[in-house]
Amino acid sequence: MAPPLSRRLLPPTLRALRRCYSASPASKAVIYDEHGAPDQVLRVADVPPVELGERDVCVRMLAAPINPSDINRVEGVYPVRPPLPAAVGGYEGVGQVHALGPAVTAPLAPGDWVIPSPPSFGTWQTYIVKHQSVWHKVRTDVPMEYAATVTVNPLTALRMLQDFVKLNPVLLSSFTHWIASDAIVQNGATSIVGQCVVQLAKVHGIHTINIIRDRPGSEEAKDKLKQLGADEVFTESQLDIRNVKSLLGALPEPALGFNCVGGNAASLARRHHGDIWWNVQETCDCSYFIFHFKDISLQGFWLQKWMNSDKADDCRTTIDYLLGLVHEGKLKYEMEVSPLIDFSLALEKALGKHGSHPKQVIRF
Repeated sequence: MAPPLSRRLLPPTLRALRRCYSASPASKAVIYDEHGAPDQVLRVADVPPVELGERDVCVRMLAAPINPSDINRVEGVYPVRPPLPAAVGGYEGVGQVHALGPAVTAPLAPGDWVIPSPPSFGTWQTYIVKHQSVWHKVRTDVPMEYAATVTVNPLTALRMLQDFVKLNPVLLSSFTHWIASDAIVQNGATSIVGQCVVQLAKVHGIHTINIIRDRPGSEEAKDKLKQLGADEVFTESQLDIRNVKSLLGALPEPALGFNCVGGNAASLARRHHGDIWWNVQETCDCSYFIFHFKDISLQGFWLQKWMNSDKADDCRTTIDYLLGLVHEGKLKYEMEVSPLIDFSLALEKALGKHGSHPKQVIRF
């Protein structure tokens, strides 16, 4: 039997938008009922279908990372966390539109890739139902693990570079001489945020001075950062000298500093600026401490607070820009993708129980 005339007259995309489901498929999710050690309280369980509201979108998740902040939420030590019991883990990720409520007006169709933006609790599950306003459509010509991880780490790196001090890039003068740009200094440079800072600074013509821990493989880590575009990379022990400035050569003194570690890694800023002590205790709700060396001031930075302000549109625009850099090959970082069935092993790797491993990303 031919479909009704009203249906036959609709273009294919609109027909897809009119596709109506009363509920999501049954799902598998990584859940916890109490706070505690993640490898003890997390479990993979079946969860029932969820009813779709008029303007809800059902998304089949493709991938989601295990971030340190995810682990902290499970432990109960992160400032913001989902209610218990039956909390679903995960905070960012990428999925594919599966179905739409009958009154959805967002320009979405089944098959589109979307991310929760700002991020939202509960990405460690195979199907998610949330209001259309939660979802942001992203490009599909990048590896799914990059779309899954673009918000927390790369967005943090870019916002820290752009929101605190106006940094001057390398410029070509009228006499065809290069004018030196500003420089930033950061510790924790081998983290994904640190790697993104290096690459984004390079894209914007800013020098980077990077500090890493003394440990086996530090020379290899230096080489990797240099390949990403780092100007200088030092171990903490290299900075244990009186004349740190002699290590920098022609590089300018940093105008901005990013501290996620404290301790001895604060030496470079301290030696450069006398009484300014970079070794602060990280007891507030900040992921990074930002140091402005030009006006000698200190600010905290916490991405979630930034996203929960009036920055939703800025957040989405910036994410599109970052994924564009991924597509151009200008932003990359190492990840390890594992299927949901191997979640326990991936979690152990994320917890450091199997030595050093790349960021763990779960594929659904």
